[in-house]
Amino acid sequence: MTRAQQTLSIGLLLSSIYMVAFLGLAPLPEKLQTDVIPVLPFWAIVTFGAYLLAKLGYGVLTFNDVPQAHQELVKQIEQARVELKKKGVEVN
Repeated sequence: MTRAQQTLSIGLLLSSIYMVAFLGLAPLPEKLQTDVIPVLPFWAIVTFGAYLLAKLGYGVLTFNDVPQAHQELVKQIEQARVELKKKGVEVN
């Protein structure tokens, strides 16, 4: 089973379970049925967004600086400026 098929299968399973709960086909307490189940998709989206923001923040926090790459990039920029100047293009 490919990763896409696995993801699609899990998504369909969760959607089916939600629809059964939302339509009231499964016996659930009244408070849960009226107060929690209708807002569950919004809660899932907000939770997923918070997870992605935390993952992004952790990635930025643990990002490694590479001084050699910086020096190489500066050299390439200077080389490009020289080549462009030879061709008559002004670069600031």
